[in-house]
Amino acid sequence: MSRDYPEGYLERKVKAELRKRMRALRNTTPASICAKRSEAIVTALLEEPAVQKAEVIALFYPMEEKHEVDLRPLDAALRARGARVAYPSIDPDTREMVFREAPLDALEEQGLGFAEPPAAAPAVAVGELSVVICPALGVSPNGHRLGYGAGFYDRALAAHPEAFAIAVAYDFQLLVELPTTEGDIACGAVVTEKRRFPAR
Repeated sequence: MSRDYPEGYLERKVKAELRKRMRALRNTTPASICAKRSEAIVTALLEEPAVQKAEVIALFYPMEEKHEVDLRPLDAALRARGARVAYPSIDPDTREMVFREAPLDALEEQGLGFAEPPAAAPAVAVGELSVVICPALGVSPNGHRLGYGAGFYDRALAAHPEAFAIAVAYDFQLLVELPTTEGDIACGAVVTEKRRFPAR
């Protein structure tokens, strides 16, 4: 006997289960191994043509206790060549994510578990953002990310259609298949410490 589910219900259920599994997998990977893999990801990103020519690029500050990819060395390399660097910031009233330009030492945790720029930092206007580097709990080769479930990045990418989005993850976070739901935005490329999709 078949049962009717609301549209997207099964996909959301599968995603929720995948989040649990991928969180546990990443959390049990030693921090020293994550650090070495992060270095390789930064090296690969520096070879990305979109990153090399980006004038304004959005990164993210790693949640170290969750063993996220650490892009801090990339921040230094980008600024050294004169690029403008921005970081995600959640508006406390609208709950929407914007990208604000700020130095690393100005970022602070503001209640959501990750370091953000101060509210007074200038926001990057639509049309200015060249590249957005996106975190992921899991990612498929076609660019669809498994995030934490709030949809912040999907909405932010939709608001910045001019930006080329790159998902970064450790190679063990690659998923052969990932269900998608309404509003999901695929990244243009996926970079791990071993591979890049789509392959050049």
